[in-house]
Amino acid sequence: MYARSTTIRGTTAAIDAGIAYMRAEAMPAILEMPGSIGMSLLVDRDTGRCIATSAWRDEESMRASADLVHPMRERMVATFGGGPEVQEWEIAVLHREHTMHDHGAARLTWAQIPSGQMDQFLDAYRTTLMPRLQTLPNFRSLSLLADRSSDRVVGTVTFHSRVALEAARDQTRMMREEFTGSVGARVLDVAEMDVALAHLRVPELV
Repeated sequence: MYARSTTIRGTTAAIDAGIAYMRAEAMPAILEMPGSIGMSLLVDRDTGRCIATSAWRDEESMRASADLVHPMRERMVATFGGGPEVQEWEIAVLHREHTMHDHGAARLTWAQIPSGQMDQFLDAYRTTLMPRLQTLPNFRSLSLLADRSSDRVVGTVTFHSRVALEAARDQTRMMREEFTGSVGARVLDVAEMDVALAHLRVPELV
């Protein structure tokens, strides 16, 4: 399974209008496309950063959707403000401890993996880091998206609320530093965002 993410660094004042557009127009249209298995929208109200992610049954479905999604992306850019950064990923890991609803919170970590070590990294993530993340209070779900062409990954951990995310911040940071150090990965960015839309229907991948 695959995912396409669109990141926009927009204006904070436009976030509510952007969420309304995604909920009322873009999401229903995307969910009806062949091969679609859902979408999510994460927002940072402090910076205006927004990440919309659509999930697809296979790479062919994702590629076939490109022309249909393009005008929605243009509208999304016009609504949120700011230019888009589009990335395509393999969905390598997905686990839900509890159903995620709108208004939760997520911590995302982007990392660079040593060249040619993606499979080893994924195995280590599943066996070493994932069990520890699942023990965090108010943990809801986790996912790991991989781009083998650039040796990059982005991991997302969701919590019941922003309060729960902040309470686990130090513990999560320690886990992240220990794990990335053990596998030789380099952290590129970390973001804490609100879950505005949570409608992914991706099955368990562990």
